[in-house]
Amino acid sequence: MNDTLIIGAGPAGLTAAYELSKLGCHSTILEAGEQVGGLSRTVNYQGFRFDIGGHRFFSKVAYINELWNEILSQDFLSRSRLSRILYRGHFFDYPIKAFDALSGLGPVETFLICLSYAKAKIFPQPNETNFEQWVSNRFGYRLYEIFFKTYTEKVWGMPCTEISADWAAQRIKNLSLGEALRNAVFGNGNTGNGEIITTLIDQFKYPRLGPGMMWERCEELLAQQGKKTLLCASVNQICHRNARVECVKVKRGSDAWDEFSAEHFISTMPLRNLIHALEPPPPDDVLKAASLLRYRDYLTVVLILNRQEVFPDNWIYIHSPEVRMGRIQNYKNWSMDMVPNPRQTSLGLEYFLWAHDDEWNWSDERLIDLGIRECVQLALIDPKEVQDGVVVRAKKAYPIYDAVYQQCLMTIKSYLNRFSNLQTIGRNGLHRYNNQDHSMLTGVYAARNIVGEFHDVWAVNTEKEYHEESLGPETKPNDRLTPAVSEPVATTKSLSQQVG
Repeated sequence: MNDTLIIGAGPAGLTAAYELSKLGCHSTILEAGEQVGGLSRTVNYQGFRFDIGGHRFFSKVAYINELWNEILSQDFLSRSRLSRILYRGHFFDYPIKAFDALSGLGPVETFLICLSYAKAKIFPQPNETNFEQWVSNRFGYRLYEIFFKTYTEKVWGMPCTEISADWAAQRIKNLSLGEALRNAVFGNGNTGNGEIITTLIDQFKYPRLGPGMMWERCEELLAQQGKKTLLCASVNQICHRNARVECVKVKRGSDAWDEFSAEHFISTMPLRNLIHALEPPPPDDVLKAASLLRYRDYLTVVLILNRQEVFPDNWIYIHSPEVRMGRIQNYKNWSMDMVPNPRQTSLGLEYFLWAHDDEWNWSDERLIDLGIRECVQLALIDPKEVQDGVVVRAKKAYPIYDAVYQQCLMTIKSYLNRFSNLQTIGRNGLHRYNNQDHSMLTGVYAARNIVGEFHDVWAVNTEKEYHEESLGPETKPNDRLTPAVSEPVATTKSLSQQVG
């Protein structure tokens, strides 16, 4: 029997296993896919590497930064960020800088935006329950309509009035025209009261061969310690009795099952899947709550171009409403080692869909043609430059914050709290739009809970503040962890030897 069975080999699950190893505990990971990393995996297509979305490595939590450096060592690069918005043929800085935005939109539009902003300040919407209200109160409705509405509705596939304000608070920098005017008087970043706003987003770390390199290395280090990661092992049943999980079952073929028992269980499965996999089934209200949780699906069309430079950005947000594309990644601008030939470029065109959409089931060739047409329409490429292409799909990529999700989570959480040996972690395990560091922190907490500490994994990333910003250069990280309790799984020397 295993000490701990972990469902899912994404950042949360692998971090839980890594931390358990440091604590002297044994674990086994079951991963439904063919490679580790979850949404942070790196796909390799004929030597061209690309992310499932872009994954920056930065954190306010000191221990998470230590883990990243510990696992990857010298293959962890420091990168400068450049990302912009493409709207009506013009590029605008992102995060939005008010002077840049207004100067790019022209005097008439600027005047209308200022009127809209003044109206929002004099007559704000009193109840910020949805995304549109939250953003309009801070930017004015007109600026919201230009820089937030179109892209956000592309990502989530629903009106902004149906998206919870919870999502906006942690994902959007609270920049206003008033702050821009203060910056003009006091200098950039000074709030006028002595506080300096600093940001973690201008510089970030990135693995030399993409984010998957981090998690593949983590899997290797665990394997050296005898901790297995079993791929293509999709959990179909979670059997429990007397408020304890006893085993999970993985189906092999039409009538064969593998059964895994353990003392403790950690799950990163989507909550909807987890609840419906429980045997015996939960009460009807819990099943209904799980069924109401929704997820946005995602696919990337990768174009390989015979062109050395296309644009300087790491990625570009596409706010132009005339195309379906939501965002473009330029992988060689994350790391030159993401492409095998420096004279070539690989672009990732990101489309946010539902799995029941027609486009989701289009052939790869048809999707590649769509990507080429839209890039040409945006005047980014010449179609003759395209040498090859490939498509990667990812289901349940983004947990949706709609009007009912909070009540559903309360019902599910209340039921799961009855189990004495089951913890859920990670983005989908908590139905929370976590960054990697948040997901990793839930894995660390879950591991330490198993050895007798008391951490609430549900409390991670609930702070009502912009997640990439902190006050003051000397501000201490938001780190509630105790110091590391044991040595790393592998020493720096052994890591260096593995790089080869």
